Amino acid sequence: MSDIADGSLAYEGVKRIEWADRSMPVLRQIRERFADERPLDGVRVAACMHVTTETAGLIRTLQAGGASVALASSNPLSTQDDVAAALAEEFGAQVFARAGIDREGYYAHIHRVLETGPDLVLDDGCDLVNTLHTDREDLLGTVKAGCEQTTTGVIRLHQMVQEGALRFPVVAVNDTATKHMFDNRYGTGQSTLDGIVRATNTLLAGKTIVIAGFGYCGRGLAERARGLGARVVITEIDPVKALDAVLQGFTVQPMAEAAPHGDVFITVTGNRDVVNADHLAAMKDGAILANSGHFDVEIDVRALDAMAVRVHRNVRPQADEYVLDDGRRLVLLAEGRLVNLAAAEGHPAAVMDMSFADQALTCAWLVTAHEGLAPAVHDVPAEIDGEVARLKLASMSVSIDALTPDQEDYLHSWRIGS
Repeated sequence: MSDIADGSLAYEGVKRIEWADRSMPVLRQIRERFADERPLDGVRVAACMHVTTETAGLIRTLQAGGASVALASSNPLSTQDDVAAALAEEFGAQVFARAGIDREGYYAHIHRVLETGPDLVLDDGCDLVNTLHTDREDLLGTVKAGCEQTTTGVIRLHQMVQEGALRFPVVAVNDTATKHMFDNRYGTGQSTLDGIVRATNTLLAGKTIVIAGFGYCGRGLAERARGLGARVVITEIDPVKALDAVLQGFTVQPMAEAAPHGDVFITVTGNRDVVNADHLAAMKDGAILANSGHFDVEIDVRALDAMAVRVHRNVRPQADEYVLDDGRRLVLLAEGRLVNLAAAEGHPAAVMDMSFADQALTCAWLVTAHEGLAPAVHDVPAEIDGEVARLKLASMSVSIDALTPDQEDYLHSWRIGS
């Protein structure tokens, strides 16, 4: 039995799922293959992911391969209620997701999907795996392996491995080359700015945009913000990434120096308190605060709330205005949660086509491969990543060269001199 907001929304959800599917040719090809080969027959999958039209494409692909799927949301503000209804009412998945549900309800939904006794778990931030290893150890017995979709989740998993806590193998789908390139760089870069513009209707040209973090997500954001005419400032703790940003022409400063000058602040670090009380106290009137890291801890929202003498909720959809005692106003988007999913629609479907193709093929591989894997964090096999890239190129009618036998010999022989 699913727990969704409104089953009558299913028709609208189906229309939007089918629209997204048009931009996901790689996943469509895998779905057709799965329908013929049935690599997931009898496999129970529990997933904690953003309930969006793109995720629906993955769920349908796993089902085509023979899996039964139970899905909970990995973020209450990202749930699309019409998609949840369509998956539950039209596509036969068990769905436990409602937009805007509170923390207690969020974890209740995670418990519900775990109670289906999954063979494989798909996670987006490690909350599913964390709950299994803390509150629901009684359900660990059936789980053979899992996949993790986010940088934040992979960091947590590595910490579990270091402490000897992880009880089954997990594949870091997040770390594939195709996922980093498409999802983090191009997806986050575009969808984050889309969310900020939808929430504020602000002109980015001429603004100073401060981006905390210069990983794949931060690079994509910086490139697109510069393309829209913004002055971009990067804050970093990693000297190599900071140097990379400098050599790409961006200003690099500590957050304390950037805080008084920024018009828009965007966090994409995976860490907490990246924007803290001291930074908030230094910001100019009207500064906009947005987070595109996985959890709502990167901006210290509690400190902001304590500093405010008044809070105007929803001055625009997904925009709350905090008034400080000196009259300055700071605007927090999406409650400090993922702005690209809460204030917009997340990554374009063409981006998630790549990430979810990696996910689907990895699930099929894990059905047999899990037996030879230790309880640790594992990479997606290179051949899966390469196959996804080849399928994507083919869908774009792009051809590439192939090595000749002589070239293969040259690359694999140490005896050939210069």
